[in-house]
Amino acid sequence: MNQPAPDMPPPSDMLLEVKNLSTWFETGFGTIKAVEEASFSLKRGKTLCVVGESGSGKSVAARSILQIVPRPGRIMSGEILLHGTDGPSARNGVVDIAKLDPRGREVRAIRGRDISMIFQEPMSSLSPVHTIGHQIIEAIRLHRRVSRAEARARAIEVLEQVRIPRPAQSIDGYTFEFSGGMRQRAMTAMALVINSLVAGLVGVIVPVTLDKAHIDPAVSSAVFVTTVTDVMGFFSFLGLAALLLVR
Repeated sequence: MNQPAPDMPPPSDMLLEVKNLSTWFETGFGTIKAVEEASFSLKRGKTLCVVGESGSGKSVAARSILQIVPRPGRIMSGEILLHGTDGPSARNGVVDIAKLDPRGREVRAIRGRDISMIFQEPMSSLSPVHTIGHQIIEAIRLHRRVSRAEARARAIEVLEQVRIPRPAQSIDGYTFEFSGGMRQRAMTAMALVINSLVAGLVGVIVPVTLDKAHIDPAVSSAVFVTTVTDVMGFFSFLGLAALLLVR
């Protein structure tokens, strides 16, 4: 019987744990405590929605998970434990992202391979001078040893999965040829194409992607959504970011 590697225990339901996370911004006007001692966890098959007013720290918390907090912000304390991964800093299959160098090779390997994010406006993330397919194929070949033909076939498969019309033709389209909703779906495809542990989605398209794209339930695991609420308490899915954990 094959035994699991000593640093990779059998999979558990826990995928992400954030413990006492504090992210501050040191400015000329004082210290802005954007996130202070935030704690939450995500388990496979569950959904967590973080709701709050604009400026309450939801987006900063999501960026902290990826170690992409813009300067002068930085993580002051806490743990961001990603389960089911490997790497030089991993212990028993768990790595504390908060302790990694934001510019180091290890965290850069996690981004895209284990964690990716789609922001609210896909035009800010998609290249206007490259086709959608070129950008998805690039993401695949950056993290997987496959031929360009294999990467293209995988890209078409995922574009179809997120319900892009005529994916075999749309893969050669440019960003400006897609509607806003289709751009968001293309970004969703880019996030899902690697089958990473964590892939980012904008809250406004989470229902479309999960309910209508027929994503394999064996792949989809849990959802972390940050979204804005108005004074009446209704969700306004003009949210800042969402993280879909997949396995």
